[in-house]
Amino acid sequence: MATLAQLEKEIALIKERNRKVEANKAWETSWARRIAIVVLTYAVTSIVFASIGVPKPFENALVPTVAFLLSTLTLEAFKGIWIKGRK
Repeated sequence: MATLAQLEKEIALIKERNRKVEANKAWETSWARRIAIVVLTYAVTSIVFASIGVPKPFENALVPTVAFLLSTLTLEAFKGIWIKGRK
């Protein structure tokens, strides 16, 4: 049988883990993350398109960037539908 001190230590560890999980979840769903990924996607795509000679690389880089942003926005809706279907 676990002692009271051991149980308190386990509870403290679980609470710490929960804080980390909550922080990660907040980051995963944050607009800051989405904006950072959009900026990085645009920058990398622009560089790649320019290096391979795509005409108007900075304009054409908007297509995959906007597609990514739209996919992140619609995934929340699909996630809600999926979660409701699992209940």
